[in-house]
Amino acid sequence: MVILNCASKKLFLIHRLASTRSMSYLVDNPKYSFLKELGISAKNLGVYNGKWTGSGETVTSLCPANNQPIAQVTNGNLADFEATVELCRTAWKSWSDVTAPKRGEIVRQIGDALRRKKTSLGKLVSLEMGKILTEGEGEVQEYIDICDYATGLSRSLEGKVLPSERPGHDLMELWNPVGVVGVISAFNFPVAVYGWNSAIAMVCGDVVLWKGAPTTPLCSIAEIGRASCRERV
Repeated sequence: MVILNCASKKLFLIHRLASTRSMSYLVDNPKYSFLKELGISAKNLGVYNGKWTGSGETVTSLCPANNQPIAQVTNGNLADFEATVELCRTAWKSWSDVTAPKRGEIVRQIGDALRRKKTSLGKLVSLEMGKILTEGEGEVQEYIDICDYATGLSRSLEGKVLPSERPGHDLMELWNPVGVVGVISAFNFPVAVYGWNSAIAMVCGDVVLWKGAPTTPLCSIAEIGRASCRERV
């Protein structure tokens, strides 16, 4: 946010904020009914750590094509971040013990959940980020594709058995999960970048903490929503 010192500009800024409070959102326009199909409402919480929360600044997502407000999102603050990191560390202790093929099965279900809403998610990418619709859907498809790849990878993770200098001994190489993996994605790839990283990290036994771009918060919310509503294993 830019702080303006000029008195007239301050008045303009106050007027603009007042107008924002009474504005109508595209999410309530029947033309954009796919937004509600994705679980988006006029006011949304922007932090997911097993439940939706958010105690930080509330921002308005704007459509770059017409500058119309789509919906509001309440971001997280430092306390939300620290709490989420601790929850990630706790989750990792159990997630890393899940067998790789079982982790792959869960990632497969995430891909299926995305596949069922591919068109709606593609429309959201187009609306909030500004890509043409085919590229928006294509980006969702990239996330689906990496889920398919990661599912296969979960059954082919391997180590090595190497000769040792000690008689009667062998050296065994075994890959181990890293822990909590951080992903920061840019506005121009609000779906694919997270997908590329999270699907692979998950099958490898890691947990993911994601910070999406501030100008595409609804894409982040919808993506996590699709992942969290997968079938229960």
